[in-house]
Amino acid sequence: MKMELKVKPIENGTVIDHISGSKALKVYKILNIEEKLPITLALNVPSKKGVMKDILKIEGLELTKDDVNKIALISPDATINIIKEGKVIKKFKVDLPKRIDGIIKCTNPNCITNKENIEGKFSIEQKNTLKIRCEYCEKFINSIIISK
Repeated sequence: MKMELKVKPIENGTVIDHISGSKALKVYKILNIEEKLPITLALNVPSKKGVMKDILKIEGLELTKDDVNKIALISPDATINIIKEGKVIKKFKVDLPKRIDGIIKCTNPNCITNKENIEGKFSIEQKNTLKIRCEYCEKFINSIIISK
């Protein structure tokens, strides 16, 4: 018997689709979503591509550029749908820029950004197997720590 997932559409807000399987909770946490906003979270949903995906629907939220960059760091294949009056008005795939400022922290404990109150600046050296280099200490970061 085939199971079908029925989720009520949102009127105004954002749908983040094609989140890598089991990563929607991380996306939810890094977005610091207000508790009063209605949210639908679907985990491990089969996709048309035959892989499992997650979906996050947030009523009443418009993402910032930093939000989209954070999502791209966690799930580089995610798709963002902007919904107005029940219709998709904009749809795009997340894409990491060549440089990210201020949203992640350097994992090198000796980096000046961890010693003083300096915002991190990072260059994306490789996107397919994510390689991010701190522009201050020149080290590749070994895990993503969202700073704000």
